[in-house]
Formats: sequence, structure tokens, C-alpha cells
Amino acid sequence: MSELLPATRHALTHRVATGQVAGRAPSLVAGVVRGSSLAWAGGHGFLSDPLHDDVPPDADTQYRIGSITKTFVAVLIMRLRDEGRLDLGDRLSTFLPETAATAGVGSARIGELLAHTTGIASETPPPWWERAHGSARPELADIYGDSPQKLAAGRHFHYSNTGFGLLGALVGVLRGASWLEVAQSEILAPLGMTRTTPMPQPPHALGWAVHPWADLLMPEPTPDAELMAPAGQLWSTVEDLARYAAFLLNGSDDVLPLSTLAEMRTPASPPSSTPTGPSWDSGFGLGLQLARVDGRSLAGHTGSMPGFVATLWTSPADGLAGLCLANATSGPLVGAIAADMISLVAKHEPTIPAPWRPAASFDPQLLELTGPWYWGATAMALRLCEGGDLELVSLNQLGRTSRFTARPDGTWLGLDGYYLGETLQAVRGTDGTVSHLDIGSFIFTRQPYEAGRSDDPVPGGVDPRGWRGSADL
Repeated sequence: MSELLPATRHALTHRVATGQVAGRAPSLVAGVVRGSSLAWAGGHGFLSDPLHDDVPPDADTQYRIGSITKTFVAVLIMRLRDEGRLDLGDRLSTFLPETAATAGVGSARIGELLAHTTGIASETPPPWWERAHGSARPELADIYGDSPQKLAAGRHFHYSNTGFGLLGALVGVLRGASWLEVAQSEILAPLGMTRTTPMPQPPHALGWAVHPWADLLMPEPTPDAELMAPAGQLWSTVEDLARYAAFLLNGSDDVLPLSTLAEMRTPASPPSSTPTGPSWDSGFGLGLQLARVDGRSLAGHTGSMPGFVATLWTSPADGLAGLCLANATSGPLVGAIAADMISLVAKHEPTIPAPWRPAASFDPQLLELTGPWYWGATAMALRLCEGGDLELVSLNQLGRTSRFTARPDGTWLGLDGYYLGETLQAVRGTDGTVSHLDIGSFIFTRQPYEAGRSDDPVPGGVDPRGWRGSADL
């Protein structure tokens, strides 16, 4: 565990303690990941006898993590995508033909299921799946019923636990084993997450409901959800989730590369609707929940099941993650606590960037492309990045910025921004020098609306008189 400063540790301890008291949770445990390891963990409350037991939870105490489970399912789906076993545009019925007969389910695209934009029901038909044993739904059709389509597909964000039940079934079909077995072999084992299990193993917290108007407790059921387990089954600890958070921050050669994780935390659905309009403070990527808190972009997931609430937030820009788990059905604001812990560490112990170093080598032909370029009269510039990538930046806050990665054919593919997915091509004249850039048919020249060349690249041509002052108008 990388050590934090005493003042930072005290501030984190205080935040966890006040969160447990204000939220009236029997117990609450939290942790902060910095870089690739758990930097701090602490708990507050009791685990068994509230009158005589002052032992708080620790980083090895299991809690049910609810919908954080969905992120594990999403990782398994993206592994299948990266292997070429499926495409995010594929329809579910391609792999689960029994879904084809139900409107909205078989036609749902895999990417839409990950992003909660299929428009299918949030929950299963009765009984209430979180509190009922999974044996109540022995068949896949039992989790979505006869009329699951609630909204038009692809147009709305509509959170769907049902959708992730279907994704778990998809993993099982393509891997030939249950999604839990696949998660064990493809995620938990490679990351060393030995305390993440489908059912609780001691030491673990008990799930409680806290009376809203009195300081009273009632035990909550924690049944096996079976076919709906992909929506919220797993139990875990702060230590295990710290390993998982480090993976979400940094990627893993054994699980998923950082480039795929970056794709997962890119917004993939419209913002949630509120009575006052769209909310831009939260969103959803591919299986990852997104939030903007105090100007900081967070990615991860919240979770709740009867008796438990949980949150895992990562802040890639800070190299930090915050985790918070509590054993109360409602009350403790674990999402806010996790975000606050990231802010506390980022404020008091900001990440020191790696020192700048010059490139080990460079291609002179790429260096030729760098410097100012103009899209009409808009001033831009190209920078050469490590590995031969290019970055298009604005020089007057008017242009569209993007990064581009090199392709084998000598062109570059847009990685983000307006030119995401578009092609940058350096067009050379008969003398071999670069005449202009073509980015998705937009022409960039070395001078604003450059003219006078025999191979004038600007569509529609440039007025032969060129630029002029008021006396020449």
C-alpha cells in the first residue's frame, strides 16, 4: 500500500466516518487507489453486535457490490469483441435465437445493451428480482417477458438490469461456460481477485435495511439471482476492488488493453432526461457509468442490492480511484464519498507527472508535416507524438482538435473529437513535397486559403487577387 501523508489520511478517515454516521449505515468501508495499488483503506461502524462490538470493517470484509457486477460482464463482452467473436452492431438474436420472437429483444444490438439504449424494460416481470430467488425464472424468456420494449431503440438512455441478464447469457453461449466461470478465469484470476465471489464468504457484512424514521434494523435477503446475476450478484472487498480499479485505470495485457477501456468510458448514449432537460453531469459508456463531479471526469459504476450500496469511481486524469461499500439498503451516499475521496487526494497530493523526455527517434517525413496549417482562415497546427501519432490542435480556439494514429497505408485514423474515425492524408505534389492535408475531404494548406499553385487544392478555387485591404476592395 503506497503511503499517503498523515493529513490526507486523517481527512479520508473523517470523510468515511461522517458518511457512515450521516447515512446511518451499520458499517461502511472505503479505499483509495493511486496509480496501481491501494493507497489507503478505512472503515467505520460495526460488523455484528452494535452494542458490544466496536470492530469496524476492513479492506478484507466482503460486501455485495450490486451493479458494479455489470462492469465485469462488460469487460467479458469487450474481450469477445476484441477477439472478433462478435461486433457491437450485431443483434442479440444472432447468438441467442430464442430471443428473436420477442419484439425489441432479439433485435437489440450488443452495443445498445452495453449502453442501455435498447429501450427494453428496466426490470424483469414480477416477482421483484432482487429479492426473489433466481429459481423463479428458470428460462431466459422469464427475465424479459412478453412485452419488454418500452422505448424506441437507440434514442434514449433507459437503464436496464434485464439487458445485462441477456449479456451474461450471451457470454455463456459464446464461451461454453457460465459467465461466472468465465469471469473467474478471464478477470478475477489474472487480477488476483481471490475474494470476489458470487455468494458471501466470511468475513462478510450482513445486509440490513435501516428504518427511515427510527434507529432500527431489519435483515435483508441476499438470494442467488441466477439468470439475473449478471446485473448485481457479486460480493467483493476493498482490497479486491482496488486491484480491479487499478486495471480500469491502467489496462492489463491479460484482461483488456487500455485502448479498449478508453473506448468503454467514452459516452455511448444520450444524457439522462430530467424535468429541467438533459443532465450532462452523468452518462454511460459501454458498460461503464460516467459522471462529472467538481469538473472531474469519473468512470466506474454505482451499485445497490437489498442491504447493500457500493460505488467504484476512477479518475484517469488523476490516476486515482475511490471505492466505498456499505451494508444498508439506502442512506449512505457512497457515490459522493468515493468521489470526495478522489478530490481530497488530488487536492492534497496531486499526481506528479513523469518527466518530459525527447523522442528516442523520429521520421523526417513526419517532422515535415508538423507546424501551422490552415483550414480556410482557421489557424491550426500538427504536433508529432510518440510512436508516429499526430495531434491536430487549434491556435485560435476556433478549430476542431483531434488525435490521429498512423495506419500501414501511410494515412492516419482520427481517434477522438470531430474527426473520430475520419482519415487524414498528406497529399504530395509532383515534386514530392507535401501540398496539403485532406481530412475527410476538408483541405488544410500552409497559408490561409493558399493559392497560386498549379495543383490548387482548395475546392471552388481561390480568388486570384488573394487577400486585400480596405483600399483594394
